[in-house]
This record gives sequence, structure tokens and C-alpha cells, in this order.
Amino acid sequence: MLEIDPHQRRALRASAHALNPVVIISQNGLSDSVLKEIDTCLSRHELIKIRVFSDEREIRDQYLQSICEKLEAAPVQHIGKLLVVWRPSPDDASTHAGLKSSMASRHGKAISRRNEPRRTKRSFQSGG
Repeated sequence: MLEIDPHQRRALRASAHALNPVVIISQNGLSDSVLKEIDTCLSRHELIKIRVFSDEREIRDQYLQSICEKLEAAPVQHIGKLLVVWRPSPDDASTHAGLKSSMASRHGKAISRRNEPRRTKRSFQSGG
């Protein structure tokens, strides 16, 4: 299983926020065909969301662990019935360099927005 540090996890969670689930695990569970589809999606997108239709949190935790161990991926987030998984592309020589640079650029944008002057409504008084 791939390990990531908290800063990388935060950047990945932010990137995954706008994603839609690309794989659904239903009543048949985590079968070989579902694992193969997850592997294909990870190869293509690196960061994916998986929806699990199980009400048991322990089962969803087991699915996340199993996916990450079998596919050498990193667990990013488990929130409700959604699992977020990341695996760097195999052709990327520096696996974490791209993530760190994207995190830095994203962090820089967030800071610059925060430092901009706040827009306020101006109340105009009638001249009378």
C-alpha cells in the first residue's frame, strides 16, 4: 500500500472534491472484474472516487484496504459511502514531485485570493 503524508492527502482531497464516482461497488462486492475496472481507472486518471452501496462501515473500510493493497494505491478519504483512492501513473518518474508542485500552485492561488480587498456594498444616500 502506498503511503502519503498529510499535506499530500489534503491536496488530493481538494482535487477529488469535484470528481464524480467512476466505479460502483454494489451487492456483489469487490469482485475481480470490479478490481480490474478500478485498476483501469487509476491508470487513466490517478485519482478516483468509488461509490459503495453497503450500509456497513466496516465492510467499506475492508474494501478500501483491499483495493489499496491489491492495486498498490493510497487511501485518500473515506467519507460516507464514497472512497477516494490515488495511485501515481507508472510513467511518472518522480511520483510525488507533480503532486507537490500542484499543491504549491493551488496553495498560492488560495492565499492570493484571501489577501485581496473585500468587496463591500456601498450605500448611496439620496441628495434630497
